Amino acid sequence: MRIATWNVNSITARLPRLLAWLESSGTDVLCLQETKCTLEQFPAEALREAGYESAVNATGRWNGVALLSRVGLADVVTGLPEGPDYEGVQEPRAVSATCGPARVWSVYVPNGREVDHDHYAYKLRWLEALQKAVAADAAGTRPFAVLGDFNIAPTDEDVWDPALFVGATHVTPAERAALATLREEGLSDVVPRPLKYDHPYTYWDYRQLSFPKNKGMRIDLVYGNASFASAVKDSYVDREERKGKGASDHAPVVVDLDV
Repeated sequence: MRIATWNVNSITARLPRLLAWLESSGTDVLCLQETKCTLEQFPAEALREAGYESAVNATGRWNGVALLSRVGLADVVTGLPEGPDYEGVQEPRAVSATCGPARVWSVYVPNGREVDHDHYAYKLRWLEALQKAVAADAAGTRPFAVLGDFNIAPTDEDVWDPALFVGATHVTPAERAALATLREEGLSDVVPRPLKYDHPYTYWDYRQLSFPKNKGMRIDLVYGNASFASAVKDSYVDREERKGKGASDHAPVVVDLDV
């Protein structure tokens, strides 16, 4: 079984690339983030024609998540149970479902913007709610994973130049402590192998030639329980999909499971 996660940075803008990648990669389950569309705009029919069912949490603007599966899609939960609001609404940042033998969450953790911004405090509250929401599944015996854009680099090695991020979000002790608390529910960081260079970055800014210079970050993560982690046979960052015209600023992270 092949599971992947990808911040697609607008599914409507990236649809031809997405469909081509699904066909070439042989992915069974794909977690998408930053779909940037409404439910009505989501290309469910095109994906259905490609063999994928969709579970979507989207309201337009800058957020939105989805799960695509060609191995079944059951017990869908849209949203983060007891998740916090931001400016009076719960943003569309989580969707979960049972896909074949595995329970899967697609999450798009708030960015945080700046350390003294309300969005940063919201990010920490959101992560606390996520930890509580996944606890039961994480402790279960079936394969379970939370995949997505966490907007946090777990260690300094996951940032191309840590000195440039001092005092910024994505690397603060509080954010990393929230990830550690999430892992304490019985989840392991499934670290992918890079297809080039020595570290598996997953995101490169569009500006300042960041991608060709490999000035990246590892912020797209896969956290699996013991049953999931023990079934992992391979994991890699599909860096090739970050290349070329019309690419997302994130690359897919792919996990192969023997389940």
